[in-house]
Amino acid sequence: MSDFQSIWAAAASTHAGLRRRVNEDSVLALPEAGMFVVADGMGGHHAGDFAANAITEALALVSSRADLVERVDQVDDLLASVNGRLRTHAITNCGGRTVGSTVVTFLSNGEVGVALWAGDSRLYRLRGAELVQITRDHNPIAELVDDGVITEQTARARETSIITRAVGGEQHLNLDIAVFDVCPKDVFLLCSDGLYRELADAEIGHLLVGECVDETVRRLIDACLARGARDNVSVVVSRRVH
Repeated sequence: MSDFQSIWAAAASTHAGLRRRVNEDSVLALPEAGMFVVADGMGGHHAGDFAANAITEALALVSSRADLVERVDQVDDLLASVNGRLRTHAITNCGGRTVGSTVVTFLSNGEVGVALWAGDSRLYRLRGAELVQITRDHNPIAELVDDGVITEQTARARETSIITRAVGGEQHLNLDIAVFDVCPKDVFLLCSDGLYRELADAEIGHLLVGECVDETVRRLIDACLARGARDNVSVVVSRRVH
């Protein structure tokens, strides 16, 4: 067992939901590398699942022996490579139609966490009873909040399926990055928009409480299915054990 694996308890699951025939999400949980990923593909006709799977297959190559800075650099390089491959695939096989995917990646050495993301898949942290969204969605509404045009409260009352960044979306991939502290017993949730469009933050925070990460993941997926699960739903839960 690696040092990272002894730090993290983790579980992951993805479900097509109740209205989609194809699951275009993909998940990756590598506690032995201190790395966790959710990708939400777009493009339809199996292009979305191709894109999401390309991301998780590439990131599975990140070295568990590298330090945190090196692993962040590897993720950045691998996603840039996938970005180019998806754009070539779109031209060669999909008539130039965009083939892309959101991505949210959480890496940690147990004391420091790093998130890299593009799109509207999210990373949350539960510390005690406080749930905090670490990532900021790449969509027009979030950008209006950033520019001060609308308030956060107004933004929460609106929904949009439009995203302004994705792997495969532009010639040059532009990832956002956040660095934050990690404490014992912190719980981290990575999810696609299929989760938070069905469940409010207060519900998500309540469902994240518990020692068993497998049970936590099951509760989150089941709660979405009970609400109708209009989209694919993907969840990765990681808890720092000590």
